[in-house]
Amino acid sequence: MIFGRLDWNALPFHEPILIATFAVVVLGGLATLALITRYKLWGYLWTEWFTTVDHKKIGIMYMILGLVMFLRGFADAVMMRLQQAMAFGGSEGYLNAHHYDQIFTAHGVIMIFFVAMPLITGLMNYLVPLQIGARDVSFPFLNNFSFWMTTAGAVLVMASLFIGEFARTGWLAYPPLSGIGYSPGVGVDYYIWSLQIAGVGTTLSGINLIATIVKMRAPGMGLMKMPVFTWTSLCANVLIVASFPVLTAVLALLSADRYIGTNFFTNDFGGNPMMYVNLIWIWGHPEVYILILPLFGVFSEVTSTFSGKKLFGYTSMVYATVVITILSYLVWLHHFFTMGSGASVNSFFGITTMIISIPTGAKLFNWLFTMYRGRIRFELPMMWTVAFMLTFVIGGMTGVMLAVPPADFVLHNSLFLIAHFHNVIIGGVLFGLFAAINYWWPKAFGFKLDKKWGLVSFWCWVVGFWMAFLPLYVLGFMGVTRRMRVFDDPSYQIWFVIAAVGVGVIAIGILAMFVQFAVSIINRDKLRDETGDPWHGRTLEWATSSPPPDYNFAKTPIIHDSDAWWDMKARGYARPVEGFKAIHMPSNTGAGVILSGLALVVGFALIWYMWWLAALGFFALIAYAVFHTFNYKRDYYIPAETVQATEDARTKALAAAAAKG
Repeated sequence: MIFGRLDWNALPFHEPILIATFAVVVLGGLATLALITRYKLWGYLWTEWFTTVDHKKIGIMYMILGLVMFLRGFADAVMMRLQQAMAFGGSEGYLNAHHYDQIFTAHGVIMIFFVAMPLITGLMNYLVPLQIGARDVSFPFLNNFSFWMTTAGAVLVMASLFIGEFARTGWLAYPPLSGIGYSPGVGVDYYIWSLQIAGVGTTLSGINLIATIVKMRAPGMGLMKMPVFTWTSLCANVLIVASFPVLTAVLALLSADRYIGTNFFTNDFGGNPMMYVNLIWIWGHPEVYILILPLFGVFSEVTSTFSGKKLFGYTSMVYATVVITILSYLVWLHHFFTMGSGASVNSFFGITTMIISIPTGAKLFNWLFTMYRGRIRFELPMMWTVAFMLTFVIGGMTGVMLAVPPADFVLHNSLFLIAHFHNVIIGGVLFGLFAAINYWWPKAFGFKLDKKWGLVSFWCWVVGFWMAFLPLYVLGFMGVTRRMRVFDDPSYQIWFVIAAVGVGVIAIGILAMFVQFAVSIINRDKLRDETGDPWHGRTLEWATSSPPPDYNFAKTPIIHDSDAWWDMKARGYARPVEGFKAIHMPSNTGAGVILSGLALVVGFALIWYMWWLAALGFFALIAYAVFHTFNYKRDYYIPAETVQATEDARTKALAAAAAKG
């Protein structure tokens, strides 16, 4: 009655790998808590970070969450590759089937939902208001709540590592495997509730950013004067708002099958598992473009800045983005060509999939023509962009191969598919994120990242990526099925060993990235940028100090061109130094932390059938949400004197930087 299904058997005493991991996590957690307590940081973290509604700090927290979860997701990848490299000649490797199946499911779920999504959402959160000349997002509290709901979902996934188990279904949890008959344990329930809780945060964040872009642009910034990154963010968030409710609905129907015995996706009583497959991919294919579109914007900003030229074909770039957004809803069935839909249906979705490659290819030519005859500076963001172009083209071509149904019948469910997907996601999304981090880090923190360690990370990633995934293309052509744990044919082993070595090289690249962060923080005074514009940027975020003040802009800028900051510099723009007024700002609140904490309790209780706790947590959640509506102290004013002092300090810093330069 009290603990539901939760008992001592839920703890992984029989798994030495998990026990060792648990010990490391506990010791690391205790050390972190001790340091925070030792340096009396609890009050600072609560007032300045956990309760903040400042879009910049929330964006940074999203990025930190994504990087932390990235370490967990990558650890799963390392374990899979080691297992596959070892499991030949009668060897069972070091992972049993039960554990291995959880690892490959958790790897996919974490990397998509809790690495890529938080990193991209953090990037959009930080940059969009700055690029459009706004002081914050439309709904600042909602922004805080969205972040903490995403974090609650991540905590639930991490809890499955030590209490119970995670799903063993693959990252999309197809029924009937995810039904109660085939998966009676808690793994699929962890999957459902972690994604439902995080999905609320993602959907609300999408609504927030759409409202911000549509309603809060600076005077003069029409839609066709928005930076390309803002355009791609708008399209990505339209896709979020349109597709994530589908994921919510399909997981709700799966929950009904598991909890109350309905038959939406069973093989009995009129149910149909194929309905689940259609619905999950109606969400899943737009999700791929939700991930890549904002990074297309990043590459546009980076290419233009480091080529010293206006982006070639701005209008065509915008139209290509909109066309991709629309077409991404017309291609979902190519994910299951082999499931008997028929020649006519397969032909339609094959053709639409090939068509979507046209606007994507147009973007690539836009970037190349921007570089043509430009004065290219090969700083780290530009190097990541060039690496993306080379890598993504290969991934795109293999995608077009898979869009041909007869070829897909041969390659579907093989390691070729895994190589293609990672070719696009790593070459596009991750390389784009690394370009963005190196590009906008000085804006966020006021100093550049160390270039030497950045180059180590770059080359390890590029070389390691091809070592890790080129062998998978070969194995896919050889007919090796994905998600296999052991192999009989010894001719496969050398390819898996090469892939494992590649993962090791990537691991060095990841380590070098964190060393780069640490070295840069230690040497921040040497790497300091006082100008706010270290790259000679073109868009509006470079018009403010680094890091920007709480209010972003002391006076709202007036826009005349899509490259707003470049145009302002060309016009001889003079920064206002007096005549400031008090600025209206939103107040911090702890409601987001409390509401998401209660949602976490409800999710955990539902996973373990603790009905009393689930009901109590749900009513507490509703009651606190209602209580929060009576909180009328939601704003304050930054006094004009404070704004004047901040801007005076900026004036002195600019003068000192000019004297040095």
